[in-house]
Amino acid sequence: MPPFVTERSLVWHSEADTRAFARGLARRVAALPSVFIALHGDLGAGKTTFVRHLLHALGVTGRIKSPTYTLVEPYRAGALCIWHCDFYRFDDPREWIEAGLRDVFAGPGLKLAEWPEKAAPHIPRADLAIKIEAMSDQSRRVELSAGTALGQELLA
Repeated sequence: MPPFVTERSLVWHSEADTRAFARGLARRVAALPSVFIALHGDLGAGKTTFVRHLLHALGVTGRIKSPTYTLVEPYRAGALCIWHCDFYRFDDPREWIEAGLRDVFAGPGLKLAEWPEKAAPHIPRADLAIKIEAMSDQSRRVELSAGTALGQELLA
């Protein structure tokens, strides 16, 4: 996968900023049949927190947990299928294929992947890549990169 080409940079000063961004993105994602969002960042950067806010904004109710141990957590928001993946525990990129994720990523719905680099080169190109960096003051520096025309639409 090519390196990030930053399309937009943001600072989330608080979790309220994360929630607000997720709500805005949810309005765009809800109208699309299939989107792949790759989430990059160190442990504790806020990837799962962002996903939680995005899924709540899409209408998912109940507890939204990290898929670190389960690999994939499926959700539904109306007719939208959502797959929240976490590849942190992958030791070999081929585990993505062995886990049957090719079919998930080939089908419709929203795919969110934490640690996507651990599944490279098998994972498809992300429509939108979000890189989150925790700063010393509890804020987050965020870089958004569109990898496809659909990603450009999401950033518009």
